[in-house]
Amino acid sequence: MIEKILVPVLGESITEATVAKWLKKEGDSVSVDEAIVELETDKVNLEVPSPIDGVLSSINSKDGETVEVGALLCSVSENVAQASEKREIKKIEPKKIEDNIISLDIEKKASKVFEENFIKDESTEEKPLVLSNQVKNDKPNSKNNEKLSPAVRKIVVENKIDLEKIKGSGKEGRILKSDLIGMMGVNPQPSERKIKHGHEERIKMSRLRQTIAKRLKQAQENAALLTTFNEVDMTNIMEMRKENQEDFQSRYGIKLGFMSFFVKACVAALKTFPSVNAEIDEDEIIYKNYYNISFAVGTEKGLVVPVLRDADELSFADIEKNIKTISEKARDGKITIEDLQGGTFTISNGGVYGSMLSTPILNLPQSGVLGMHNIVERPVVVDGEIKIRPVMYLALSYDHRIIDGKESVSFLKMVKENLENPRRLFLNI
Repeated sequence: MIEKILVPVLGESITEATVAKWLKKEGDSVSVDEAIVELETDKVNLEVPSPIDGVLSSINSKDGETVEVGALLCSVSENVAQASEKREIKKIEPKKIEDNIISLDIEKKASKVFEENFIKDESTEEKPLVLSNQVKNDKPNSKNNEKLSPAVRKIVVENKIDLEKIKGSGKEGRILKSDLIGMMGVNPQPSERKIKHGHEERIKMSRLRQTIAKRLKQAQENAALLTTFNEVDMTNIMEMRKENQEDFQSRYGIKLGFMSFFVKACVAALKTFPSVNAEIDEDEIIYKNYYNISFAVGTEKGLVVPVLRDADELSFADIEKNIKTISEKARDGKITIEDLQGGTFTISNGGVYGSMLSTPILNLPQSGVLGMHNIVERPVVVDGEIKIRPVMYLALSYDHRIIDGKESVSFLKMVKENLENPRRLFLNI
């Protein structure tokens, strides 16, 4: 039997995909539900599995080709030989002699089987692990290491210098500081990428990267983009996390992160300033009375923005669990079209990469995006005194066509106040 594998339905408004790569070659054996080919759409990558056990008999689309929904991808032939190779269980009839006594040869066979399966040979018993007295040398290079001066040893460790490649000019071949400094005048080798690919390399953009580029450019061209900034003293949130982390983790099985506080703070502000949660549709404004928070996730193949649905109805634990689950799906390439649709407001955390400040771009058709950044200890004035506090800069980019300056600044100020006094989030103040 031959099973034809077609391009599956990819989601609303998506009619075609690109064959990213074949995970199996013609003639390879495949198991049921084993991925055969990876398809790339404008939004996500997905793997197409085999519906049966068998052999990949033919491939109808090459890597990089564009295929429409319903098109033939490949064919899988059922492995008849494999199916017929099932072991037959033979019934052994014992030989009988007079007075229905089992013959001796059968008795010996039964005894042998019992010994092989149930009696453990002493020679095969597990032996305790014996550690040798050899000590692993964790120092970067051991050659002449005992002869290095403290200054030379510091340079070697900090710069990860291979001593095997250095000929010492000191007494008895001892490596001196001048030997290391002399290395600085040596011209470095070309980069490995340059050696491998030459001066330049031209690679076709993936469909996901093309979509990202197209949508970002559309946001800049179609929206009246403006960004307002503020700063948040993270002291109270960090103390609350520290005080409740152990109890929260033991009770809910997940760590209490920063994102749940930011989601809660944003939802509270969105309820007060509904225009930030709205969107423009030609000459009309659509006000969303639900709060689906999109959050940016960086993957190997590009940035994706999955959606945390009905965030206003989720607890802190639910928010953390859902974000973790969706983020893992995105990084594993298992995100679906449905996971990316329906967002009303976006939170982007560039702080995980060390960003101090940025101006995030809108995720159309949304009208607002909040940019989080790294937390740095800074001097701030508290009650007339200068104190060191953990501070994060916030950036709110918004569509000035429907959000006025007063609303945007007030929205961000409310987010700041909720974060600096996080207990308000529990009391819905």
